Amino acid sequence: MYITGTHIAYYHTCKRKLWLFAHGIQMEHNSQAVAEGKLIGETSYQDRSEKYTELAIDGIKIDYYDAKKKIVHEVKKSDKVEHAHFAQVKYYLYVLRKNGVMDASAILEYPRLRQREVVEWEEDDERKIENWIKEIKEILAQKNCPPLVKLKICRSCSYHDFCYATESEEG
Repeated sequence: MYITGTHIAYYHTCKRKLWLFAHGIQMEHNSQAVAEGKLIGETSYQDRSEKYTELAIDGIKIDYYDAKKKIVHEVKKSDKVEHAHFAQVKYYLYVLRKNGVMDASAILEYPRLRQREVVEWEEDDERKIENWIKEIKEILAQKNCPPLVKLKICRSCSYHDFCYATESEEG
């Protein structure tokens, strides 16, 4: 089983969401926020598909890769879970390195906020990412779904109704 960028992002957002997603319970198709994010990604940089390559390798899919400059461009709707976005593009850089592309970097782009964040490979990243992969595999191997952990981000999560279906009150 390949670990995808989505697995990495969900690992850094919510272990329960990660487990549910990996076990075929996918709620993204019901989410207005996910649809809006996809639309932003498709319409913000309309000339991108002409300039950059879509790259699918070892379970990841990079929508915009500048092969000449070795830059991954990742478009996000908001910076609410920016740490998960950083982790996701770091994982993309890790996969690229594992496939011989050594000096790649990434740019996280938040068109609505008019912000860009450059993400560079750092010395300790390989060890960190291999730890994430190990922990993700352990979570996915669990027989039962991790328990609900109530976070601020839950309100805008596509899994909200699923996770809170039996809760009498969202505290």
